[in-house]
Amino acid sequence: MANNYKNAKVDLTTTDVTTLYTCPVATTSIVKSILVSNDSGSEDTITLTITNSDAAVFSLYKNESVGALSSKELLNGPLVVEESEILKVTAATVNRLHVVASLLEIT
Repeated sequence: MANNYKNAKVDLTTTDVTTLYTCPVATTSIVKSILVSNDSGSEDTITLTITNSDAAVFSLYKNESVGALSSKELLNGPLVVEESEILKVTAATVNRLHVVASLLEIT
């Protein structure tokens, strides 16, 4: 079994659903942190979902508020992401939010 520490980053320059991380084949990932930073002078919201291998979408956070010029940790504990599952984020407004996920991939 190999353990690889990684991060996944995205600058939300659109209000479209954006892939943050896709768990590779034959891998389980443990997401330790999902940090959202708002670099604008206005509050904004973010939605976080996980899509499983059957393409079913599950909401983890819906319109979660992130204060102006601040950061917010979305996770209160680890999140297990299984093979081929996808974490996706959606910003309410363009060019305000950055997202960084810290994770451990186990193969």
